[in-house]
Amino acid sequence: MREAYRGLAIPNNNYFDTESVSRVILDMKRGKAADIDGLTVEHLQYSHPVLAVLLSKFLKLIVSSHYIPASFKCGYIVPIPKVKDSRTKAMCCDDFRGTAISPVLSKVFEHCLLTHLQSFVVANDNQFGF
Repeated sequence: MREAYRGLAIPNNNYFDTESVSRVILDMKRGKAADIDGLTVEHLQYSHPVLAVLLSKFLKLIVSSHYIPASFKCGYIVPIPKVKDSRTKAMCCDDFRGTAISPVLSKVFEHCLLTHLQSFVVANDNQFGF
C-alpha cells in the first residue's frame, strides 16, 4: 500500500488551466537572461496565444505522469563580481558570486504552482539570510 502512495493528488483542471498559464506568462519580468536553450520570457509573451493552451496541456501531463523533464533540471551559473573595486585588485574565485539561470518553461511551471499553493506556503522575509 505504501509503495503506490504518491502524496496528495493535485487536480489537473485547477492548477494549469489556459487562463492561469497565460496570466503567469504575461506577469513574468522581461529583460532576463536566456536559458540554456536560448528561450526568454519575451519569446513566450510575444508568441501565438495557442502556446498557452499547449503549455497548459503539457504541464497537466507533467503532473499526471509524476515525471519532471530533464530539461527542467538543466541550467547554468553566471559568475558576478562582488567587489566594486575590480580594476585595482587582482580577482580570485572568492570575489565572485554565482547566479543560476533556470529554464523559462520550468519557471512557468513553478509560478503556476505557487499562485495556487501560496495559501499553504508561508515565506519569511529572512528566508534567504538577508
